[in-house]
Amino acid sequence: MKRFHVHVAVEDLQKSIGFYSNLFGAAPVVLRDDYAKWMLDDPRVNFAISDHSHTPGVDHVGLQVESEDELAELAGRLKAAGESTLDQEGAHCCYARSDKSWVTDPSGLRWETFFTFGDATTYGEDEPDAPKSEKACCSPQETPAKSAQACC
Repeated sequence: MKRFHVHVAVEDLQKSIGFYSNLFGAAPVVLRDDYAKWMLDDPRVNFAISDHSHTPGVDHVGLQVESEDELAELAGRLKAAGESTLDQEGAHCCYARSDKSWVTDPSGLRWETFFTFGDATTYGEDEPDAPKSEKACCSPQETPAKSAQACC
């Protein structure tokens, strides 16, 4: 069974943890100095927040799967839809080890499909002492190609 994923960049992590804990009626299942995650069953969502982005708001959305086969199926569907994907094996991101496939939708929203198979002790694969603004685990340096379309 898949779980919807939303990752939100926040300005004040502690204040946001209080807000979302009250909203969800539950404490985060992962809590770090720079990151918090709730694994909710109603609704079935993996909701994460961090203070690693320059811009507050929805950082990316995605689908978390329970097996490598489900991930391969989703990545195949993205490729069949004509979208370029960025695939990552054994990514060390958001205090977890995961295989991932990234895509950007026609409106520019980043989607992450992923299968998590372990925990990690750091936020990402970046240098441990790198400034938060340079940590790119949930924002791969290389993103799938996107055609530019002008408005008006």
